[in-house]
Amino acid sequence: MRAGGGITRSVDLSTPTWCANSYSDGGGQCLEAADGLSLAFEPATWSSFVAGVKGGQLSA
Repeated sequence: MRAGGGITRSVDLSTPTWCANSYSDGGGQCLEAADGLSLAFEPATWSSFVAGVKGGQLSA
């Protein structure tokens, strides 16, 4: 476990099945994820990321 209480594990991503979110319109600006895997963020970290995207601080 990490100091923050989260669990860290290694996953083999050499042959994942990637899929686009069902809300994606196919415009190429979507988040793709591997089946069976998840990303976990602390609420403050996610909020900071979203604010950066909305504020134009991040680019593709």
